[in-house]
Amino acid sequence: MQFLSPLYAIFLLCVIGVYWSARSTWLRSWLIFLASLVFYASLQAQYIPLLLVATVINYWLGRAMGVPPDWRIEDWQFAQADWNQRRLRVLCAGIFLNVLLLVGFKYVPFVFGTIGEILDIPTIQQTANWTDIHLIAPFGLSFFCFECIAYLVDVYRGAPAAQGFLDFAAYKLFFAKLISGPITRYHPFVGQIQAVQAPQMPQITEGLWLIACGAIKKGLVADRLNVLVNLSFDNIQRAGSADLWLAIIAYGFQLYLDFSGYVDVARGSALLLGIKLPENFNFPYLTTSLADFWRRWHMTLGDWLRNYLYFPLGGSRCGLFRTCLNLLIVMTIAGIWHGAAWGFLAWGVIHGIGLAIHRLNVAIAKQFTWIAAAWSSLPGMLVAWALTQSLVFISWIFFRLPNVDSALKVVERLWGYSADVQYAQKVYIEAVGLNPPQIVMVLSAIALIMVFAYLLQRSLKLNLTWHLKLLLVPLCWYVVWQLAPEAGTQYIYFDF
Repeated sequence: MQFLSPLYAIFLLCVIGVYWSARSTWLRSWLIFLASLVFYASLQAQYIPLLLVATVINYWLGRAMGVPPDWRIEDWQFAQADWNQRRLRVLCAGIFLNVLLLVGFKYVPFVFGTIGEILDIPTIQQTANWTDIHLIAPFGLSFFCFECIAYLVDVYRGAPAAQGFLDFAAYKLFFAKLISGPITRYHPFVGQIQAVQAPQMPQITEGLWLIACGAIKKGLVADRLNVLVNLSFDNIQRAGSADLWLAIIAYGFQLYLDFSGYVDVARGSALLLGIKLPENFNFPYLTTSLADFWRRWHMTLGDWLRNYLYFPLGGSRCGLFRTCLNLLIVMTIAGIWHGAAWGFLAWGVIHGIGLAIHRLNVAIAKQFTWIAAAWSSLPGMLVAWALTQSLVFISWIFFRLPNVDSALKVVERLWGYSADVQYAQKVYIEAVGLNPPQIVMVLSAIALIMVFAYLLQRSLKLNLTWHLKLLLVPLCWYVVWQLAPEAGTQYIYFDF
């Protein structure tokens, strides 16, 4: 059941109708729980028992940490110390089990393959190949495990543990965010379910508008760009340097529009149920530093990395060298989280090094005011934007091609190579239907629309009224229905 499908539309309408017909939060939690199981069963029914078991385990681990100390013990200091140690052991066990679940499904073939290649043991390599073919990771496993870890850490830090399994299961399995986020914390989510009120017309319109925007981003634009991106990266040896640059820029836009489109539909679906999910993107391609990029790209993942990795490692409190090292460690883990391949690791390391360089630049700018003034000037901001986005888009090569050999071939051919004689005919004319100058115009138009939307929403603080949005929603859906490719592609982040 894909978001942009008639089946999902019928499913969502049925859920909304029954949800608002229910008179108690208990029934609504039951509905979210059951509807989420139905939604996931339409994708990977075989993994429902696994998700349920993992949900039960994390629920009881949270309850175990939430048990207060036994103050009947006369030595209250000993009781406090024993309570803290017990809670720490439970937290470590919970983190270990969630990481083990993630590693077991996503990284076993990679680990076996790497060990077999290093030690030159054919048996291990054959085991890696077999597991790679037969072991299919559950959709949304990375997001599921990260949310569980966040919940357990929050309870350890003093937040109340979930008192009812139904509320916790509704939070963990909520169909709108289950597969690809946004990563959501338990306490804000369950608070909304318990205090939910029937949405008014502006809120209903906003939900429909978000779904329409997500459909435009994914169905009308991202899926069209997918044709060019796939053909270009599948024919690296035949593509010229200019062709590869076009493919890189197209992939950067495709990834952003595909993922943000998913989140828009997820947030819109949740809003129709009276639930506000966190935003995940805030015009990341208009940032002038890599640090700002990560505050505005996949924002819920960035928040998770800061709160549950960067700050526990010491953050920026332990000196400049340690800060840079922490940034490199965190982004390396972020790369590994996306997938079991050297390309994802390289992507994370590139961003870690970029963030460390930015932090060094900030430290130097504090010592020399003229450097800070230069970066703050209009030419300096343009240079900073160009440097930031160049690093972001070039690093997408390793994200799109996790096989490092393929990624390095693209990097090698970025300058001074001409395309094969038949490349333009096969790719641009026959497959895409546009020549390179026209593709440049399309990509430029996408960029200009982003800038225009940013100026309206962020700089001028202008937004469409709900009345106008309500009129535009059917038009958006009709345009997607007429112009989107017949065979839509799976969301990119389903693989993560």
